[in-house]
Amino acid sequence: MGDLVQQGVTQQDYSVTSALLAVGVFALLTLVLAWANARFPRVRGITHGIPVIIVRDGVPDLNRLSTERMSLDDLMADARQKGIRRFDEIELAVLETNGRVSFFTRTDDASEGAPEQPGIT
Repeated sequence: MGDLVQQGVTQQDYSVTSALLAVGVFALLTLVLAWANARFPRVRGITHGIPVIIVRDGVPDLNRLSTERMSLDDLMADARQKGIRRFDEIELAVLETNGRVSFFTRTDDASEGAPEQPGIT
C-alpha cells in the first residue's frame, strides 16, 4: 500500500528531492489538520466524527444503525462482550468516534452510583 501511495505522489521519480518533498507535504498536511482540529471545533467533528446514540431505553435506532453501517448482530455481539444479554437491559448505547460502543445499563437499585453523603444513613 505504501509503495502505491509513493508512486502516485512522486510520479515514478525516485530522486531524494522528490522523496523529501513528498514527506514534507504530508508532514505539513498533518500539522495543518492538527492545528485546525484544535482551533475550530467544527473541523474536529468532520475529521474525527461525533459520538452517536444507537440505543435508547432498550430500543435500537435502526435508521441510525443503518446510517453507521452497523447491524443488530454486531451491536448484540458488542453487548454480549460487556455481559449484556438483552436490549431491554440497555439504557443507552453510544457509538464512539473510535468505533467502540459504550453501554449504559439500567440498575435495579436507584441509589446505585449516587454519590455518598456523609452523615446520612
